[in-house]
Amino acid sequence: MYLSNLKLWDFRKFGSTSDFNIKKPNLDLNFNKGLNVLIGENDTGKSAIIDAIKLVLRTHSYEWLRVTDEDFFQEAERLRIEIQFNDLADDEAKNFTEWLGWTGEGEDAKPFLRLIYDITSQDGKILPSDVHAGVDDEGYQLTAEAREYLKVTYLKPLRDAKAEFVPKKNSRLSQILQGHEAFKGNEESHYLVNLFNHFNLSIEKYFEGKKPKGDGSESFEDIDEDKKGKELKDKIDKFIHELYDKAKNSKFTVSKGKLKNILEKLELSIENEINPGLGTLNRLFMASELLHLGKPDWNGVRLGLIEELEAHLHPQAQMQIVETLQEETNIQLILTTHSPNLASKVKLGNLIICNNNYAFPMGKKYTTLDSTDYSFLERFLDTTKANLFFAKGVIMVEGWAEEILLPAFAKKIGLNLTEKGVSIVNVASTAFLRYSNIFQRQEIPKMNVPVAIITDLDVKPEDESTITIEGKSKKELEIENKKSKYDGQVVKTFVSPQWTLEYCLSKSSSLNSKFQEIVKDIHSRTDWTDFEKSLTEKLDKKRLKKTEIAYQLAHSLEEDSDKENPEIIVSKKDIAIKYLIEAIEYACGN
Repeated sequence: MYLSNLKLWDFRKFGSTSDFNIKKPNLDLNFNKGLNVLIGENDTGKSAIIDAIKLVLRTHSYEWLRVTDEDFFQEAERLRIEIQFNDLADDEAKNFTEWLGWTGEGEDAKPFLRLIYDITSQDGKILPSDVHAGVDDEGYQLTAEAREYLKVTYLKPLRDAKAEFVPKKNSRLSQILQGHEAFKGNEESHYLVNLFNHFNLSIEKYFEGKKPKGDGSESFEDIDEDKKGKELKDKIDKFIHELYDKAKNSKFTVSKGKLKNILEKLELSIENEINPGLGTLNRLFMASELLHLGKPDWNGVRLGLIEELEAHLHPQAQMQIVETLQEETNIQLILTTHSPNLASKVKLGNLIICNNNYAFPMGKKYTTLDSTDYSFLERFLDTTKANLFFAKGVIMVEGWAEEILLPAFAKKIGLNLTEKGVSIVNVASTAFLRYSNIFQRQEIPKMNVPVAIITDLDVKPEDESTITIEGKSKKELEIENKKSKYDGQVVKTFVSPQWTLEYCLSKSSSLNSKFQEIVKDIHSRTDWTDFEKSLTEKLDKKRLKKTEIAYQLAHSLEEDSDKENPEIIVSKKDIAIKYLIEAIEYACGN
């Protein structure tokens, strides 16, 4: 069985100011059977999704979980959480027989389990409520026994793995081990109990001045070399006889030889690791939890919730772990992360982008990407490009020059791309569709991340006015084609008014002189008597040092921006670079 769907009404960020409508959940989120990774900028609801699941299912670590006033959306007086499980095996379904629903008919009928947690607040007081299950809107209360099969494993953010491994009463390690087949059902007769009882007897005999014979038998003999333990006990016995009862003697023991007590004394570590760091302990902790999730005799939920998987882990360790988790087939995992490293390593179909108070799965049936796009992106979506999953706005460019220049341009018009949460993604080609369609959905709701595509016209100046068979100029037709190809939903295309970025800079009323100065300095051996002709030749033969020119121009713009009285004024009145300014403003939400 796996958690297939989560619905939320007026829970935390996922709410509405309109009246409560049972037919319209504020979040309707589907999950994959295996790995699910919740990503997105801060405060987009990732933790709210994890907490909603925990509130309904509870955890194996016996955390105290309850609904508080802060869980209600704004002034709402009712919240509701629904969770559905699908693909229940017969051994799993038998635990929930009276609450099951069915899809299909006859031999094709398949069971599902729907859980409901509906909470009301009245006059500032949260009314008691239990988790129900069933196919109707109300359901029937689950028994305590049934709920035991629904508990999940939870690893909190910034977890202190060291504390989890400290031997203590009800330690997490002892809980994991008690549920494993190596210990379960052998509380009285387990081999460890016999070992511990023998050790306990040896302790008791030491204080009586005796030791094991060492011949493999259960017999003891007198200690010749160390009588201090017996001397200590004799002194205690003397006081007991004088102060309490002459017929009573003291007895030293370690503790009761119960398996639970023994397991609570165990400590787990890495062999030959001295004082391991938090990162090492964190991985060891995750390994033990995966052991718990994979126990073979369990007929309940196998679901792990891990917040901020990257906690205390360096990038290479993050990638190693996510590779391992993606290979797990018999358990379901729902993770949250702020790490572009992890986002770039996870298969795109396993990602869920949290944005604008909603969550968007990236599977094939949800986006407008096709199968080849998924294969391409899983190869080329590196750490830098993965920043787009955490952005409030995205600008896609086809080369280094645009990527270098845009932050300086933004600063010139009073916008800071970092402060605005805008990521620049250099696709290093014209494969914009493979990236931009990540943000286009097959069904509503749509995403709300403005995506600006900046692309060159790619029509030489002498060909701009050429009339095509459609009756339009080659320039008009190319702009129309690019926009129709890339535009859609939140994606908007900004095409250079002339051939290339560099050609537009040469025609810019505000940047032409500085651009010429930099180009002449970098290409000092070129005859620049006729600047436009020489520039056209270099662009045509792809010999212009675009990246170096962009670096120097960006540096000049930044220096000029820092002056008390800037000399270079960048505005939309400059027709040659207007498209760049409009793209920046769109991505920034202006």
